[in-house]
Amino acid sequence: MPRGGKRSFVCRECGYQSPGWLGHCPQCEQWGTIEEDLTPVAAARPTGGKGNDRHGAGVAVAAPVPVSLSEVTFDTGDRIDTGLGEFNRVLGGGLVLGSVVLVGGEPGVGKSTLLLQALLSMEGRGVSTLLVSGEESASQVKLRSVRLGGGSSGLRLVTETQTEAVVAALEQLQPTACVVDSVQTLWSSAIGSTPGSVAQIREVTAQLLHTAKTNGIALILVGHVTKDGELAGPRVLEHMVDAVLSFEGDRAQPFRILRAVKNRFGSTNEVGVFQMAEQGLIEVPDPASVFLEEGDMRSGSVVVPVLEGSRCLLAEVQALVAPTNFAMPQRVARGVDRNRLSMITAVLSRRARLPLSNCDIFVNIAGGLILEDPAADLAVALAIASAFRDGDAGRGMAAFGEISLTGKVRYALQSDKRIQEAARRGFERILVPGRNAEEAAKAGVTPSGMKIEAVIDIADAVRRNSG
Repeated sequence: MPRGGKRSFVCRECGYQSPGWLGHCPQCEQWGTIEEDLTPVAAARPTGGKGNDRHGAGVAVAAPVPVSLSEVTFDTGDRIDTGLGEFNRVLGGGLVLGSVVLVGGEPGVGKSTLLLQALLSMEGRGVSTLLVSGEESASQVKLRSVRLGGGSSGLRLVTETQTEAVVAALEQLQPTACVVDSVQTLWSSAIGSTPGSVAQIREVTAQLLHTAKTNGIALILVGHVTKDGELAGPRVLEHMVDAVLSFEGDRAQPFRILRAVKNRFGSTNEVGVFQMAEQGLIEVPDPASVFLEEGDMRSGSVVVPVLEGSRCLLAEVQALVAPTNFAMPQRVARGVDRNRLSMITAVLSRRARLPLSNCDIFVNIAGGLILEDPAADLAVALAIASAFRDGDAGRGMAAFGEISLTGKVRYALQSDKRIQEAARRGFERILVPGRNAEEAAKAGVTPSGMKIEAVIDIADAVRRNSG
């Protein structure tokens, strides 16, 4: 029990605090994740000035000296090149000295491979680096480095899980860049709870953050994620660090996307695209059409230009509609939100008069891409309509637009970029919301050889592609 007699219970998944034990966390709705917080309670809290605090301990603390903002200087070019252009893009130009970056992703997606490649590249260019591995042995790291072509690298390696020992190594070796893999495996002797608990993660991150800021070390922490894709540990962990990066991708597919969720030193509107190969992760500098499946477009297949950060990618939406053999039809989505699929199906049934209530519907995004752009709604709807009628959705045709519950096709952002990218890839037709078509006509951005067709609602869009 913590000193002072007060017991506190914390969810190890989301950080929810409760005065008593609960079998079910009311915040993240996970079972069996509530644990007792064994963080020691300080006997007294220092206060500034001459008064005593409520615990009766009066400690005089010198007031900090304020600094005028006009006197603060900084160097925008003081960044470390990771050797991976796509990684630099997401970071905002490279690693910043004294910054702490948290990289999260599902197991096996390639986080350790990506960061080891970056360390090997930096070490090869004379940057002092350090890898702290709490999950893998030295021989396992060596095997991966040989596969990546860095078997003879001078990269320094420490296999340690105690935070105090890691901090001592950082202060002694003074590396320019360091990777800790992973923060959930570290533990601090100042906390009595098990490694990976909320209290341990909070304490471990605080110590590493202080060390990195004090010594000017660019520190990268690897973080685990929950089954819902959220970073494991307390939510405060994301607030403590300077940048949060998410490494996403289907392990059955070769492509990976690195996106910034938070970045104090750059934009969060950038994504990096990689391809997993035998020799590691390969950068994809022009990923516009890598997610398109090769071959002729068949029924149930529609291409949509989607925005991923500041980039425009072409994604292929595939749909299959078949009579159901169950009392409740299936709605299976891969790469799109299942609730969004249910909504689009309902709009098609009600507004476009398609009898889909007795049909199983399967939707897949080719290449393992996950679509979060609402402008992909129109392409999903047209793919379902094409699959239902078993007709070609239109060769050389792309489509984008958000669908409302009334069946209207709503305005999409940055339509000029979407239209230009589709034209660059040889598409001859593109269906767009009416307002986007008017903007393109006024701005004169219609590419030669491409026909821009305005659609008012989902029924109009289905009629145009019912061949």
